[in-house]
Amino acid sequence: MAAVFPEATDTATPAVDDGMITTSDHPQQPSDILSLSPVQLQRLPHLTDFLPNLKTFTNPLDHNQFFHPSDGFYLTPSDVVLRQIVYHVSENFASPPPPNLAYHSAGPRKEIFFDPNCVRAAVVTCGGLCPGLNTVIRELVVGLWELYGVREIFGVRAGYRGFYCGEPVPLDPKLVHNWHKKGGTSLETSRGGFDLQKIVDAIEGRCFNQIYIIGGDGTMRGAVEIFNEICRRKLNVAVIGIPKTVDNDIGIIDKSFGFQTAVEMAQQAISAAKVEAESAVNGIGLVKLMGRSTGHIALNATLSSRDVDCCLIPENEFYLEGKGGLFEFFGDRLKQNGHAVLVVAEGAGQDIIPRTDAQKEERDESGNLVFLDVGGWLKSELKKWWKREHPNEGLLTVKYIDPTYMIRAVPANATDNLYCTLLAHSAIHGVMAGYTGLVAGPINGTYAYIPLEEVAVTKNLVNTGEHKWAWVRSITNQPDFLRT
Repeated sequence: MAAVFPEATDTATPAVDDGMITTSDHPQQPSDILSLSPVQLQRLPHLTDFLPNLKTFTNPLDHNQFFHPSDGFYLTPSDVVLRQIVYHVSENFASPPPPNLAYHSAGPRKEIFFDPNCVRAAVVTCGGLCPGLNTVIRELVVGLWELYGVREIFGVRAGYRGFYCGEPVPLDPKLVHNWHKKGGTSLETSRGGFDLQKIVDAIEGRCFNQIYIIGGDGTMRGAVEIFNEICRRKLNVAVIGIPKTVDNDIGIIDKSFGFQTAVEMAQQAISAAKVEAESAVNGIGLVKLMGRSTGHIALNATLSSRDVDCCLIPENEFYLEGKGGLFEFFGDRLKQNGHAVLVVAEGAGQDIIPRTDAQKEERDESGNLVFLDVGGWLKSELKKWWKREHPNEGLLTVKYIDPTYMIRAVPANATDNLYCTLLAHSAIHGVMAGYTGLVAGPINGTYAYIPLEEVAVTKNLVNTGEHKWAWVRSITNQPDFLRT
């Protein structure tokens, strides 16, 4: 099927070609002609929006010994990625379907808007650690250096505050050569420290003209403010966000880098909890995993390990006492098997853990509510319940494992390392093409450029009404925790 897409603000309705559908009942039956949703191409900000007279340059990949550009090598504004690729086809739509959003495909362009000899690129990591941070930094440096011939690349230390506190670190391929083998970030990171005027003043004062910001949703919101201030000042500076969240809670993109490594490491913690539970009298292995607002790590680790008896996530409320509650479920499971494994995301149950007035107001450096330890609370409540309800049935052993810092501090696995490389190179190509205020990431398996403002406000929550959560419950046989 071919579709021609108009300018970014227009919409188009792709037609479906006639074809042959083969089924067991009706072989070689001509297909119906379907009218799908109109396609709306999301417009990307570009430096020429406020600097219309910028000079263009031929992409140096034309002369790179490792590339042989041919037809189709360079992408154009007509190359797009559709956000929705699965449709429910019905004969009649009750109302006109909403437009299907499309995004510009990521990759090299024939013309670029930066002279590589004049580029001063800055790379900063913000927020918590995540597997793959050092890989992204390494590939940004190597990609800028080897693909485009950029020689002035700097690392900003300690997050956003590093722009105006301390000196940037010169980076080159030799320095970062083995960084992908190490966990954490060699540039150091921190939360908070966001002072918009000081940051943009430092960017302007140090003559940076490409800013690569690696961080989570809070960092992306900060990047939006930086981008808007740079536009207001009409600076020739491109800003791109590279989404980093081990929780996988950033929306639109397929997944965040480091997520698969985190799930893999979480399985090791679950396996240890399983051994501890099986080796004790009335043993419960309790594992707390990362996930403030979403339970993707807990969900995927549960599905992968098959050793979990109950999985608790922020998107699905639960209760302890009464019919259908957590205590009743674990009482039955211990009676049947003599042991059980409980996995809980850190953001689950926060609304039912008792808090003091001071705890209700406590915030971290990023302004987020400080969560209480749901794992420690569950361990305490389980022990109280057993002592109260089963005084004559022997011991209850609860082994609590919190692998948070172990998981987020490890190097990326092979899959995430590859992902980080493609992500970094996609970011470089987009910035060199003059795009700004954007995020690079995969949509339905194809790398695309997404407006930064759109990513900053979109969450990736677990939909407990879809098949994946039902699959979890079918494996664990846990209750739905809906009060009757």
